[in-house]
Amino acid sequence: MSEAAIETEVSGEFERQSVPKSKWKSWKSFLGMYAGEHAAGTEFVIGPLFLTTGVSAFDLLFGLLIGNLLAVLSWRFLTAEIAVKFRYTLYYHLEKICGTRLVTLYNLANGLLFCFLAGAMITISATAVGIPFDMEMPRLTDTMPSSVTWVVIVLCIGAVISLIAAKGYSMVAKAANWMSPIIVLAFIVSGVVALFQLEVSSFNDFWNIWGEGGEPFPGQIKYTFWHVMLWSWFANAAMHIGMSDLSVFRFAKKPSVGWTSAAGMYVGHYIAWIAACLLYAVYLKSPEAAVFLDNGEAPPVAPGPLAYNAIGVFGILAVILAGWTTANPTIYRAGLAFQAIMPKMSTFWVTIVAGSIATIAGLFPAFAMKLLDFVAIYGFILAPIGAIIVFEYFFGKQAGIQSFYAEKSGVKFNQAVFWAWAISFGVFFTISIQFDIFLSFLTFPAWIGCGILFLIISKFYQKRVVV
Repeated sequence: MSEAAIETEVSGEFERQSVPKSKWKSWKSFLGMYAGEHAAGTEFVIGPLFLTTGVSAFDLLFGLLIGNLLAVLSWRFLTAEIAVKFRYTLYYHLEKICGTRLVTLYNLANGLLFCFLAGAMITISATAVGIPFDMEMPRLTDTMPSSVTWVVIVLCIGAVISLIAAKGYSMVAKAANWMSPIIVLAFIVSGVVALFQLEVSSFNDFWNIWGEGGEPFPGQIKYTFWHVMLWSWFANAAMHIGMSDLSVFRFAKKPSVGWTSAAGMYVGHYIAWIAACLLYAVYLKSPEAAVFLDNGEAPPVAPGPLAYNAIGVFGILAVILAGWTTANPTIYRAGLAFQAIMPKMSTFWVTIVAGSIATIAGLFPAFAMKLLDFVAIYGFILAPIGAIIVFEYFFGKQAGIQSFYAEKSGVKFNQAVFWAWAISFGVFFTISIQFDIFLSFLTFPAWIGCGILFLIISKFYQKRVVV
């Protein structure tokens, strides 16, 4: 038995081999995980942030409906399809295509970005834990820790989340299954309570309050239907078209398990976002919010107090658990990325490292308060690498290129991959900056461009066929 096989047998995570049939899991494991991960702490921030963009009710409701459908289709027909075919982690799969040196750079960037995202979720949970301690809540423009109490609470939450994630996928899935029903119920109840607080008794009342939207808050841009649709599709771009969830769906019995992502998209990214919008709408009518608005400032977005004002202690519990269920699989993914860089370190300890970085990031509220922008950026950076895997799998044979070229040729740095990503990223990011174009509008063009460039450059780069 090889050293890698022995390490895999001990860790139980199969980081460098195909997941054996005895470890495949049914759709039930994934349903709970996706519902828990995406009906989560970030939803308490994203919903209110949509309101700060002045989006109309029609644009939000129908933009989310279509954008989330496109996300589900991406998971089902791209991510799950390829994951079940090979059953590798994203990082091991990329290593076979890119070579060890190039994939190390990607793994480092991927792991760090996932840590920062998990840090935002820890921040969100901290706003709930801090309520009994009368902690000062972070404001929309805050970047630094506000108090010693804040630091202590974030460190404690980060330690617990990191330990759960370090126990591996099975523990992550179990935690999600335990917590997701509570979180979903909390979102639904808080949304209903918010409707009563807004004195909404009919759809016309709802439309009269929100219908046409309004002007965006200071520092925010105006969102339209297209902003909402594309942002919601690519909110998890790194996970579906970016192929990060190969690491999750490699445990699935069949590709149709990919449909379970709909539990996250429509319970979390639809119902939960709208419920959170309503909670913030209630807050915006309060005297406290009026002070900020009168001064031309954006009122704070603090998930803990928003939920507490609606449903009391149950709201605090829901926000805490919601942060956990999202941060757990995110830190797990980050740990796998670092595992690929440091294969001799156990999965447990690399996940602890990832959790520690996420906890440090959680100390800084900026990652949560600028979540719409951060999510758009990290998806734009990571998604095009997924196109390399997708285009090789679906079009590589027709293009006449060798699959898993780095593994079969011994190349450590596949230049076709590097230049395909660098050119597509550079061109479209420059367009975004130069013409002030919303970044989510360019994520899919960058993804397509990277895949096509990879096929074209590979034709020239692969000078010999390796068998």
